[in-house]
Amino acid sequence: MTATISRPTTGSDFAALARRINAEGLMQRRPAYYALRIGVVALLYAGGWAAFALIGASWWQLATAAVLAVAFTQLALVAHDLAHRQVFRTKRPSEMAGLVAGNLGIGMSYGWWMDKHTRHHNNPNHDDLDPDVTPEVLIWATESAIGRRGLKGFITRHQAGLFFPLLTLLAIDLKVSSVKALRNGTVKRRGLETALLIVHAVAFVGALLLVLSPLQALAFLLVHQAIFGVYLGMTFAPNHKGMPHPTGDEDFLRKQVLTSRNVRGGWIADHAMGGLNYQIEHHLFPGMPSVNLRKAQPIVEAYCAQIGLPYAKTGLVASYRQALAFLHEVGAPARAEHRARRA
Repeated sequence: MTATISRPTTGSDFAALARRINAEGLMQRRPAYYALRIGVVALLYAGGWAAFALIGASWWQLATAAVLAVAFTQLALVAHDLAHRQVFRTKRPSEMAGLVAGNLGIGMSYGWWMDKHTRHHNNPNHDDLDPDVTPEVLIWATESAIGRRGLKGFITRHQAGLFFPLLTLLAIDLKVSSVKALRNGTVKRRGLETALLIVHAVAFVGALLLVLSPLQALAFLLVHQAIFGVYLGMTFAPNHKGMPHPTGDEDFLRKQVLTSRNVRGGWIADHAMGGLNYQIEHHLFPGMPSVNLRKAQPIVEAYCAQIGLPYAKTGLVASYRQALAFLHEVGAPARAEHRARRA
């Protein structure tokens, strides 16, 4: 339902929007929805491992690896909702369920990721404050592209073309970052998180070695981790990449809306992306159950139009095209610098 909203005469622009959202009841918990969703994801996860045990030592297990990669990604999206307390109202059950989903289920430190993701939400796309745009393998700010040498320089010059191949390494990067965070003591429940990660690793690798030949086990591991990384990366990448980078002076509403992009796609996109295709609404109301984001979207879009605030919405393919174009543009100084050195 599209709402007609008058511009507020008192209070902030966001406060007026929040009142409208709350009046629609969209911030209320949806326990039945999450019981169903978590149940389906649990069945997919358990069913994948059951199929793995039944199929045995066969190259058909590569199909099982793909199914389990989808299950891992969907479990990661559930962990995301748990981190935002969309599922449970209080902190402790959210954290405990998040540790089971993140550390034990997919082999990623839930505490490390939650801290990183919270900082991202506070300052999306900010060059200095958003860890998701910190210069690492990929560069998201032009000035960071200059002066890179060797392999890093090569990647920066060709980062648009290498974006999707690099996503195959994302799952491994999450594990490496998790171990680093546990080693440097930045994770709150260090002992528990370490123990859960060890259990995950031993169970995962042990299952592969017990059931498959060494070559099949290696192939399963590579396929699973690659598809998991690509799927997870493709879920998060369309949301902010290629959008403006704020100065930090914007108010909350503009900081969140101007740096985010929604992705059209109907119910298929809703389920495949765990509701993150409604990125603008999610960033404005991170505690809103993901199933309610679809209902919030027309309200937020109409309100933004009413106050003259740009609202980005595009198709999935177009969102990737914009992100890749931005990566190519950012790498331009590195390419020019490389040509100058060779001249």
